[in-house]
Amino acid sequence: MFQKLEGVEKRYEEITKKISDPEIIAKHNEWKDLMKEHSDLEPIVLKYREYKNVKKDYEDAKEMMEDKEMKELAEETMLEAKEKLPKIEEELKILLIPKDPDDEKNVICEIRAGTGGEEAALFAGTLFRMYSMYAERKHWKLEVLNENPTELGGYKEISFMITGKGAYSRLKFESGAHRVQRVPETESSGRIHTSAATVAVLPEAEDVQIDINPADIKMEVFRASGAGGQHINKTSSAVRLIHIPTGMVAECQTERSQVQNREYAMKLLRSRLYEEEKSKKDAEYANKRKTQVGSGDRSEKIRTYNYPQGRITDHRIGMSIYQMEDFLNGNLDEMIDNLIAADTAEKLKGNEED
Repeated sequence: MFQKLEGVEKRYEEITKKISDPEIIAKHNEWKDLMKEHSDLEPIVLKYREYKNVKKDYEDAKEMMEDKEMKELAEETMLEAKEKLPKIEEELKILLIPKDPDDEKNVICEIRAGTGGEEAALFAGTLFRMYSMYAERKHWKLEVLNENPTELGGYKEISFMITGKGAYSRLKFESGAHRVQRVPETESSGRIHTSAATVAVLPEAEDVQIDINPADIKMEVFRASGAGGQHINKTSSAVRLIHIPTGMVAECQTERSQVQNREYAMKLLRSRLYEEEKSKKDAEYANKRKTQVGSGDRSEKIRTYNYPQGRITDHRIGMSIYQMEDFLNGNLDEMIDNLIAADTAEKLKGNEED
């Protein structure tokens, strides 16, 4: 670990010189990338320097032990340093875990009703409301990109974009199958039904990350419509984009402008293609060792919402919360914090096995 830290400090010092070089500053993109790397390395270097200072204090105090007059002070310094060093080492191990490069990105979320018919669509609506309220708590911006509502107020599917610092780092663990157990409003006998919805959380892909050849895109336009044929547009403003090489489809009909709908559909398509590439890389990495909480696979059952018991259980970490209303009103931080902690622990274990 310490050999790696020496390399990190050396690289940090090299970048510190470079970002002050007028020639580098003139190359805006290169300077911007170096500033980002400098910012990422800084917490590690500052913590490592703190470690070295405490270690030096310990060594100096050890030498002072031979001096009778300084012995008491030396013992106190050594004891303090002995307590500090293991804590700083643990902090350094966590700081050395490779960051997910997508963590600071905006996200595109897709919720689809699964098994359970109209009840599943209503649950998809419940999940959308939950994420909307969480975004509001975090002061993030939410825009609906595409929706297929039902007459009872649910969604067969809905796609939306959340814009805000660190959105992906907080929401990425939401990908997977969410299961609900409750008595539907449409059920007269009071029987508990089980239904499901799938959630996909995609990091917003930038143009430079996914280069789409315009010749590979087939565009179709159609009239936008809402639930039960309501809100029908008189013009064909809705856009469907088909990526010919993969057969992937993205559509948007929430805006009145065809240009705006095409732009949103492209964001969605680009993020889906990026996620596909990312999933392949993650799968290769996971084959070598398990270093994440859950696979992010949409078919993986990650959470159960049990209304009769007022319980939400995350199956990946075995955690249950009994404040159903509070949770569905967007208070997700306790669950998300525990998922992040479990993921960090898995990655730490993976690093130690290397």
